[in-house]
Amino acid sequence: MQMHGTGNSNRRTGFAKRHKQMSEINVTPFVDVMLVLLVVFMVTAPLLTVGVPIDLPNSEANNLPENDTPLSITIDQDGNIFLQDEQVDLEQMVARITVIFENRKEDRIYVHGDQGVNYGRVMEVIGLLNGNGFSRVAMVTDPPR
Repeated sequence: MQMHGTGNSNRRTGFAKRHKQMSEINVTPFVDVMLVLLVVFMVTAPLLTVGVPIDLPNSEANNLPENDTPLSITIDQDGNIFLQDEQVDLEQMVARITVIFENRKEDRIYVHGDQGVNYGRVMEVIGLLNGNGFSRVAMVTDPPR
């Protein structure tokens, strides 16, 4: 005696074996998107460093080793003072730096003074910083051409 249901069930299992659902994740599109984003960030990252345009003096002094990104104070040719990229008054400068450093007086501060600025203005800024306990103040110059 032959059962009609067995032939029908064999056909179903054969169909299920041939058209099995895929249980793996295809990561190729994800990798493609990540590589495109990596290239975009690599191209745009150098463009994000914006500063105040000044003409630094040349010096043959050796570069200081850097451990972390220091705070930058820039004095342009007109004697204006910039804390990173924001213009500040001389009276506000120390208060803002104290807030930024959270009373850590040992952090490094770089002073960028334009070649055409009065030397007294640069020393006024450095003296004010040193007088308020910031002892790691360094002047930045361009290497000789």
